[in-house]
Amino acid sequence: MIYNNRYKIELKGKELPPKSSIENIKGITSVEYNKRDHTVSVTIDEKLEDDAAEILQNVVSEIRNSGGEVVTEKISQPVLNMTCAACASSTQNILSFVPGVITVSVNYGNGKGNIEFLPGIAAPSDMKSSLQEIGYDLLIDEEESSFENVEHIKREKYKKLRLHTIWAIILAIPLTIIGMFFMDIPFANEIMLLLSTPILFIFGRRFFIGALKQARHGSANMDTLVALSTGIAYLFSLFNMIYPQFWEMRGLEAHVYFEAAGVIVAFILLGKLMEARATGSTSDAIKKLMGLQPSAVVVFRDGEPVEIAIADVAIDDIVLVKPGDKIAVDGEVLEGNSFVDESMISGEPIHVEKKPGEKVFAGTINQKGSFRFKAKKVGKDTLLAQIIKTVDEAQGSKAPVQGLVDKIAGIFVPVVIGIALLSFLIWLIFGGEEGFVYGLMAMVTVLVIACPCALGLATPTAIMVAIGKGANEGILIKDAESLEMAREIDIVVLDKTGTITEGKPQVTSITWSGNSLPIHQDILYSIEHQSEHPLADAITKELSDSSTLLENVSVEQVSGKGIEGTYEDKTYYIGNEQYISSKGISISQELQEKIEEELNAAHTISIIADEKEAYGVVGITDKLKSTSKEAISTLKSMGIDVAIYTGDNEKVAAALAGELGIKNFKGGVLPEEKADLVKALQQQGRKVAMVGDGINDSGALAQSDVSIAMGAGSDIAMDVAKMTIISSDLNKIPKAIHLSHATVRTIRQNLFWAFIYNVIGIPVAAGVLYPLTGFMLNPMIAGAAMALSSVSVVTNSLRLKTKKI
Repeated sequence: MIYNNRYKIELKGKELPPKSSIENIKGITSVEYNKRDHTVSVTIDEKLEDDAAEILQNVVSEIRNSGGEVVTEKISQPVLNMTCAACASSTQNILSFVPGVITVSVNYGNGKGNIEFLPGIAAPSDMKSSLQEIGYDLLIDEEESSFENVEHIKREKYKKLRLHTIWAIILAIPLTIIGMFFMDIPFANEIMLLLSTPILFIFGRRFFIGALKQARHGSANMDTLVALSTGIAYLFSLFNMIYPQFWEMRGLEAHVYFEAAGVIVAFILLGKLMEARATGSTSDAIKKLMGLQPSAVVVFRDGEPVEIAIADVAIDDIVLVKPGDKIAVDGEVLEGNSFVDESMISGEPIHVEKKPGEKVFAGTINQKGSFRFKAKKVGKDTLLAQIIKTVDEAQGSKAPVQGLVDKIAGIFVPVVIGIALLSFLIWLIFGGEEGFVYGLMAMVTVLVIACPCALGLATPTAIMVAIGKGANEGILIKDAESLEMAREIDIVVLDKTGTITEGKPQVTSITWSGNSLPIHQDILYSIEHQSEHPLADAITKELSDSSTLLENVSVEQVSGKGIEGTYEDKTYYIGNEQYISSKGISISQELQEKIEEELNAAHTISIIADEKEAYGVVGITDKLKSTSKEAISTLKSMGIDVAIYTGDNEKVAAALAGELGIKNFKGGVLPEEKADLVKALQQQGRKVAMVGDGINDSGALAQSDVSIAMGAGSDIAMDVAKMTIISSDLNKIPKAIHLSHATVRTIRQNLFWAFIYNVIGIPVAAGVLYPLTGFMLNPMIAGAAMALSSVSVVTNSLRLKTKKI
C-alpha cells in the first residue's frame, strides 16, 4: 500500500530483518514493523521520491538477504511496438522505474515482459501507462493478452508491413533506375523526389514516429538510426535540388541522394518483413500445442450426448471419445478400450493402450476404438495447458549469456550515433573539397549499417526454437538457464523407484512370524491404505481381497523411513530394516532369514512391527524400465558419470548398480542426505544433474545444477525441477544434453556473426578503406546488408528445428 511517500511491504514469513539494515538504505527516513500482519512500512525522503523504485528494490533485497520472504506477484505479458533489441532494453528500463517493480526482463525474441512486483504498490495498469508514454504497450487484460489475440495482432501487423513493403519496393525500382542510370533526363530530381517522399513518409513513417517518441524521452533505438540516416539524406538532397548554386559557386556538383534514402527504407522494410516471418516460425511449438485442443466436445448431460464448447467442460463430466477424436481434457477412462497417440506430449511414437482406470490427457489423439472418460482436470489445469504455459514462459526466459548482450544493446544506438558524427567530422576536417559530401554519406551509411536487431535476436530466437524442439521431443524445459547449463553436466544422479524402475512395485511375498495374528494383516492393510507411497499401493493392492479395512486407525508418515499407525491405543511401525531397528524392536531369526533372502534377490522389504517385536515381512520388486540400461550406457559413452542414490536398502542398491554397471551408488539414503550427497559432488567441482520423481527427491533436485523430474512422478518434484521428462524415459536425458550443446553452439554462431557484422561493417561504412582503396560503401548496399543480418541470425536459429538430437 502507498500513503503519500510511505510504502507498505507484506512479508510471507515472520522473520523480519534488523530495522537498522533497512534504515541504512539511502533515501529511507523511517521504518515501521507490524508483527501482527507481517508488514514492513518504509517512508522515502520526499526529495528522492523519483528514485522510489530503486529504493524499494534495495529494501526487498535487504529483506531477502536477511532470510525474509516478500509477498510479490509475477506476470508474463506481451509488450507491443518493439522494433529492435534496443527497444527491449528501453522498455526494461522504463518498467524498472515503476515504484514497486522488483525485477523485470523483456525478451525481444518473443515480445514478452516477465515482471515481478509488489502488489498494492505497483499494478499492471501503472506499467502499461509508463510504456504507452514512450510509444510501447503492455497487454494486461486476460483476453487481450491471450495467445490467440496476440497472434491476431501480429498477423494484422504483418499484413500491414507486407503491404507497405510491396509499395515501397514498387516505387524504389524506378527510383533506383533513374538515380543510377538516368540522372541527366529532364526533371530527374523532381521525379525522384516524388517517388522517394511516399516511401519515406507513408510506407516508412513507422521509423520517424518511433524515433520521435524515443527522442521525447531522451532514448534511441533502431527507428532513430533509420530516421536519422534517411531523413538527413532526403533533406540534403532536397536542399541540393532547390539551391544547387550553393555548391556550384564553390566549384562542386550538387548531388541528390533521394534514391539512397528511398531504397534504404525499402530494404529495411523488406528485412523487417523477412524477420517477422522468420521469428513467427520460432513460436511454432506453441501454435502446434494450441492446435491440439479441439474446439468442441461431446459430454453426457442427463444421460444424453450433447456437444458443448471445450470451455464449458466441467470436472466430473462424462466425455465421449470417438475414433480419431482429439481428447479435450484430462481424465480417467470409465468404459471402453482404445489406443491413444500421446506422441505430441511425450515424444513417444508408440500408441498407448487405454482401458478403464487408465488416465487420458488433453491434446492426445484417439485411434480406432471409442470410450467414455470422467473429466478430472479442465481448462488451465490440464497437462497440455501446463505444458503450453511452461513452454511459453521458458521461451520468454533469458540465458545467462543474454545479460551481456542486453548491456551492449542498451548502449548500442547512442554509440553508433556517436561514431556516425565522428565519421562526419573527420571527413569534414580531412576530406578536402568533397569532405562535406563524403562525410555526410559516411554518417548516413554508418547509421544504416549498424544493426542492434541481429544482436538482440541471436540468443532468444535460438532459445525459443530449442525449447519448442524439446517440447516436441517430450522434454519440458522450464528456463533458458537450465538449457544452457545442461551441456556442462558431468555426473547424473538417479533415484531408483520411478526413475530407473517402472515405479509400479509388485509384492513378491508376504511372510508372517509364528507370533502374528490375523488382525496384523488387517492393521498392515489399514495403515498402508492411508499412505500415498508407491510401495503402499502395491501392498494394499495385494491385500485388498483378503483384508478388512479397520476404523479409527491414525497414521503418520515418517519421510524416507516408513510409516507409523495407531490402532486401539497401540502403535505399529512399517518400514525398512534400519527404521525398525532404530526403534529397538527385535526381529526373529525366522523373519531375518526371509529379509536376507529378499534383499539378495534385489527386492525391497517392508517390515510390520509393534513397539516390541516384528510380525511380518513384505517383499516387493519393481521392474527396470526397458530403456534404463540403454540410457545409462549412452550417458557413459558421452563421458558422463552415473550415480544411484536411493532410500532403498544398500543390498538392493548394490544389486541394481551391478546390473547396470554403475560403480557410484548408495542405499538407505534419507531425503535430506540426498541433497547433502549432491552438494558434496558440487564441492568436488562436479556439475550435477539430479533425476527423480518423488517428494523425497525435491531437496536434491533443488540443490542440483540441473534438476530433472519424471513426468509420471509427484507434482512437487515437477514444480522444483527445471526440466521434466514427460514420458519418464531416461533416454530423453542424453537427448536434452545434446539439445543443450546444439543450442549453445547456435547462440555462439549467432553472436559471432552479429558482432563481426557490426565490428567490420561500421568502420567500412565510415570510410576506413577509402584512403587505401578508394572504396566507399554505398548507403543502399548498407541498407540491404543491415536488413539481411538479422534475417540470417533467425534463419540459423531455425536450423535447430531440423537438428537430430
